[in-house]
Amino acid sequence: MIRSLWTAASGMKAQQLNIDTISNNLANVNTTSYKSQRVEFKDLFYETLKRTNLDDDKGRPVNLEVGHGVMPTATTRDFKVGSLIETQNPLDLAIDGEGFFAVLTPNGQIKYTRDGSFKLSIDEDEGKLTTSEGYFVLNEDDEEIVIDSNLSDITVDELGYITAKDEEGETVELGRLKFVKFMNPEGLISEGQNLYSATSASGEEISVDAEEMDSKIVQGYLEASNVQVVDEMVKMITAQRAYEINSKSIQTTDEMLQMANNLRR
Repeated sequence: MIRSLWTAASGMKAQQLNIDTISNNLANVNTTSYKSQRVEFKDLFYETLKRTNLDDDKGRPVNLEVGHGVMPTATTRDFKVGSLIETQNPLDLAIDGEGFFAVLTPNGQIKYTRDGSFKLSIDEDEGKLTTSEGYFVLNEDDEEIVIDSNLSDITVDELGYITAKDEEGETVELGRLKFVKFMNPEGLISEGQNLYSATSASGEEISVDAEEMDSKIVQGYLEASNVQVVDEMVKMITAQRAYEINSKSIQTTDEMLQMANNLRR
């Protein structure tokens, strides 16, 4: 009886985490470049009440085992590309394919993002390309991207090369955006603010040269969240029903224990 209480309790805890993850996905349905998460589960250890006992093809061919519930093992991200939404803002960039932009945080660490809603931070006669939080966007030499005040018509091509027009209408090259990939992007740590950090599980960043680009940078667009609301709602209903069934198991076990306690000789 006690075993069933703990088993059902583990199921309720697991489904609570499942609901928490689904809720976070739905909350970020309009977050630029957000990647949906899902929880992975595994069954817990088993108690073997009777083992197989075969002798000359005679005896018990199967085990008699009782499980002890479920446990969450990982939350994985789906890095499938979301829909591209046109903004007509020349500083908005979307990645059509795999890969990340690199930004520099105030503490000197390099973080990675697919959110290309960049801004121009003005300092005297020059501007620098930054994120909405003011983190500097890096070029392929790990340097800040500087745009002088006398430049206009900023253009970013599919390979990440940045150009602009000067006062005389001449084209000025401003460098190329740093574009990286990872062997295992699911191993990245989510830092919030649409930023990721590299880990030993993700592997070190792999800088992608222009000649090796199989993704495409699209100017004037932003990548929408890849959360599918209908799918998340179905998952939520399933998780709610599973939570309800596990709570019913606890209630039923409690009633059976009460019956056993009320037995008289």
